[in-house]
Amino acid sequence: MREIKQRLSAILGQDAETRACKYLQTQGLQLVIKNYRCRSGEIDLIMQDHHEWVFVEVKYRSRTHFGHPAEYFDTKKRRKFESAMFQYMQQKGLNPALVPHRIDLIAITGKHIQWIKQL
Repeated sequence: MREIKQRLSAILGQDAETRACKYLQTQGLQLVIKNYRCRSGEIDLIMQDHHEWVFVEVKYRSRTHFGHPAEYFDTKKRRKFESAMFQYMQQKGLNPALVPHRIDLIAITGKHIQWIKQL
């Protein structure tokens, strides 16, 4: 039973990331890479909004009984996310002091998508 829940959770997560990506593309952002992984963590979506790099965390919950999806992007998760973001930028030769960038959050509850810019 536990294995089935884990597989379902992964499928729902992938679906949420796909929905978030499509939504952001309709808003004019361009996808660079999905699911960037490194030793420090993971970034769900890396996109570009004109000349600005956008690093996106996607959080999905079917209901809000246990809290809003955005609440699950806590301080510990953000630190890991930022570490992964800086590692990506370093790999690509992007200086964070010179290259415009931001962290956005897509919170999905059921069918509702909320885009929280510049966390």
